[in-house]
Amino acid sequence: MMVTRLILKNWRNFKDADIAIRDRTYLLGPNASGKSNLLDVFRFLRDISKPAGGGLQKAVADRGGITKLRCLHKRSDSEVRIEVHCSEDLEDESPAWKYVLGFKAEGKGAQRLLVSNEQVWKGDKRLLHRPESEDSSDTTLLTQTHLEQIGANTKFRDLADFFGEVTYLHLVPQLLKFGDRIGGNRLENDPFGQGFLERISKVTAKTRDARLRKIEKALSLAVPRFKQLKFSPDPSTGRPHLEARYEHHRPNAGWQQEEQFSDGTLRLIGLLWTLLDGDSMLLLEEPELSLHNAIVEQIPRMIQSVQRSAKRRRQILISTHSHAMLSNPGIDGRGVLILDPTAEGTQVRPLNKLETSSIEAGLSIADVVLPQTRPQTAEQLGLW
Repeated sequence: MMVTRLILKNWRNFKDADIAIRDRTYLLGPNASGKSNLLDVFRFLRDISKPAGGGLQKAVADRGGITKLRCLHKRSDSEVRIEVHCSEDLEDESPAWKYVLGFKAEGKGAQRLLVSNEQVWKGDKRLLHRPESEDSSDTTLLTQTHLEQIGANTKFRDLADFFGEVTYLHLVPQLLKFGDRIGGNRLENDPFGQGFLERISKVTAKTRDARLRKIEKALSLAVPRFKQLKFSPDPSTGRPHLEARYEHHRPNAGWQQEEQFSDGTLRLIGLLWTLLDGDSMLLLEEPELSLHNAIVEQIPRMIQSVQRSAKRRRQILISTHSHAMLSNPGIDGRGVLILDPTAEGTQVRPLNKLETSSIEAGLSIADVVLPQTRPQTAEQLGLW
């Protein structure tokens, strides 16, 4: 299943947005235009849907409450609303599933957060439309969505499972290298990769070794003098480790553990493993960080390669500022979304006719689009 359309009202930067989404979608825009906030829509739905989660109330609380979610530009309407259309095929004329969720503060007393609108459509048949009569007689029921309730989502469990399996990766190498010394609680779903090695350890040995062989081949092309990668748990503590061997004048020397890996090597391993791990929607935030431009330029091609060998196509949303990545000629311009901050909130649009014509004439996405996302007063920073 894939998301084909996203409609937002009053969500963070977005006063109103109606967005068509492809199987590989690149989000481009200036700093603070809302790229991360757009990705967070799908993390939000995941947090509501996941079986061990706290549902709507916790998902909103984890983001600082509804006042932090609500768009400041929407002055007269306090409802936050998300509408998602899903299909098995991006070319379907009508969605296989449609989910609508609206919520707002109660407006009196304890200021509870209540569901103001929840709908589920399967094809042209509406399976759910809230508030229902029971909700009117007991408004406490509106503190929960039916999406999060196993007993209530039976007829649309496929949709709940789809949202609950969304994967987000923004691996921070220092958390992986120095996790023991940093300490502290790990965030739910481990978005920054602190438990990345534990995730690798939970995969069956056969699958793990097969994936590491593929990653090893890629690293041998990207990292100078790299020779071998292996999974190596500590024999005394059982703590999982990755070890890499590099060419060295001593045949059995040159092995290093992950705390000695470069930031770029760790981020590349994390990216490749995540691409190989599962078929749920994948959210990648600035995957170019710490990587050489020559490697970044190949990220779209690596994604395509993994997609071709996978049993099912995986939908991937990528936020990026990278000229190198967007210079890759294999990027489909239909999957590029431009975020444009305005006085009335961020507008989201696809490429226009002139931009499309320029790309068809041989220019890259980087040449055509990135100059538009550049701060107009950036040169003045040199005078600061």
